Amino acid sequence: MSVTVLLSLAPPDGTTRYVCQLVDGRAEGVTYKFFSWKTALLGRYDLFHVHWPEHLLRATTPLRRLVRRLLFQLLLLRLHWSHRAVVRTLHNLQPHEAVSPAEARLLCRLDASTTLFIYLNASVPMASPNCVVIPLGHYRGRYPAAIAPTVERGRLLSFGIIRPYKGVDRLLEVFHRVEDPALSLRVVGKPTPGWRAVVERACERDPRISAVLDFVPDDVLAQEICEAELVVLPFREMYNSGTMLLALSLDRPVLAPRTPANELLNDEVGPGWIHLYDGELTAVGLVTALHQVRAIPRQQRPRLSQRDWATVGLRHREAYLRALGGAPVAPVNEVGVVAAEHPGTRYAGVLRQRRPR
Repeated sequence: MSVTVLLSLAPPDGTTRYVCQLVDGRAEGVTYKFFSWKTALLGRYDLFHVHWPEHLLRATTPLRRLVRRLLFQLLLLRLHWSHRAVVRTLHNLQPHEAVSPAEARLLCRLDASTTLFIYLNASVPMASPNCVVIPLGHYRGRYPAAIAPTVERGRLLSFGIIRPYKGVDRLLEVFHRVEDPALSLRVVGKPTPGWRAVVERACERDPRISAVLDFVPDDVLAQEICEAELVVLPFREMYNSGTMLLALSLDRPVLAPRTPANELLNDEVGPGWIHLYDGELTAVGLVTALHQVRAIPRQQRPRLSQRDWATVGLRHREAYLRALGGAPVAPVNEVGVVAAEHPGTRYAGVLRQRRPR
């Protein structure tokens, strides 16, 4: 059986992004279309696959945000009246940026219309049988690891878009307390508003810290990762991280907070690749992790066989076919908002701030 899927994502643009892997790994019989409001509202497709739905509502001006909300409501109506299946991948358990009450109401309505939820790991309980776990695929073969340079002893690396929840400010503060002159810290990634100055001040204060505050090409990023002795991810919340998976795909050990998801991944990849800390990252924890990287033997490569994209593609096709024969996982309550225990609802705290009229 063939299925045409509309993704809530822009088409591949030649860089290594999640959508590129999803498309390249698609199974036989699956055709992907890419999001535009015209296609969503007027185009032909069997199923809508949603990723980061809050992005469909975001815009730079109040007028554009209003237009997006109106279009989103029209999309919900079309999905409802045409009985189209909706699949949603939960890349994170809460949006990384705050949502307004108006956005929360629309996102909850989308959750209520969702036929099947895809979790990226089994670290949280799934409250409905209409949920599946499909892990994020690895990045092996995507980045030019074959030209990897020699690891620079003592180099620590933080990379990826710099956002508040990623804890880069904590890492800069902690590293500055480490007195070892043989260590260095590299920060690579485009900062969100306000964060460029934070990193630049840290570089001025400590000459061991350097940064590239911009998007970098894949080959440059691969080189930065492969030169690091340890990748440090001091995230304040961590359910899923493409950054961690990229580091592991390029055979670099990672320091990250202890969370249920990270413990599962640690068991999956084998000993010595993921080093977990409890509570806040500290200078002692940073130095200890580096000593462990040097002392603990590990396999030549992390075990990532379950994350081959051909396998992930087959799992997605199974999920799509299951959704086409299913029904929404939870009813809508009397004010048009899905119940708080609904597995995809992530906005109850916002909605409680406003009473229904």
